[in-house]
Amino acid sequence: MDLHQQFEQAVSESKNLSERPSNETLLQLYSLYKQATSGDVNIDPPSNPFDFVNKAKYDAWAQLKGKSKEEAMRDYVNLIDKLRAYTT
Repeated sequence: MDLHQQFEQAVSESKNLSERPSNETLLQLYSLYKQATSGDVNIDPPSNPFDFVNKAKYDAWAQLKGKSKEEAMRDYVNLIDKLRAYTT
C-alpha cells in the first residue's frame, strides 16, 4: 500500500477511534491533515480575537510550515497507529 492509500485509510480510521483523543491530539491531527492535503497555511488568521478554536487550529497548522505533504501524511498515519494501539 502506498503512502497516499495509507493516509486515506488513516483518515477513515480516525473517525472510528474507540476513545476521543485529547484536544491537543485533535489539533495535531487537524494540522497534519491540512498540511498533507493543502500544504503550508494558505488562509488568513482568524480576525476575531475571541475565536479561540479557529486561532488554535490556524496556529497549529502554521507551525508545520515547510513540512512536505508526504512527511505530514507519514506523521498522520503514525499518530493514528499510536492512537489505535493505545485504545485497543
